[in-house]
Amino acid sequence: MTTIPATHRDLLDAQFATMATVGSDGRPQLTEVWFLKDGDGVAFSLSDSRQKTKNLIRHPDCSVLILDLKNPFRYLEIRGDAEIKPDNDYSFATKVGAKYNSDLRQYDQPGEKRVVARVRPVRVNAVDVSG
Repeated sequence: MTTIPATHRDLLDAQFATMATVGSDGRPQLTEVWFLKDGDGVAFSLSDSRQKTKNLIRHPDCSVLILDLKNPFRYLEIRGDAEIKPDNDYSFATKVGAKYNSDLRQYDQPGEKRVVARVRPVRVNAVDVSG
């Protein structure tokens, strides 16, 4: 399945997601990230100097887990491929910042640039084992 079912679409409005990328040693690297829903996928504003960004450029396979914090037996996993594009004018970063009432520029070091990482689902696992 590559479509997020209606039963779990509400999780796309969650505050946090966990992104798994493949490190240079082949091992998973996990990061808690801010995100926006993006059609049937998710998108992130990332600094170009961060390890997860370097991992995605080298190896675009990734997985995103969104846990229902009110019911941890319910979650959404999106496995897919990340597409990385520059966000030189910070237009996407501004949208992400609006969701979190934050200016993402304050997190960037001099010389860093922002990119948009869009994850297009290859597989979606919508899980609810709460009974």
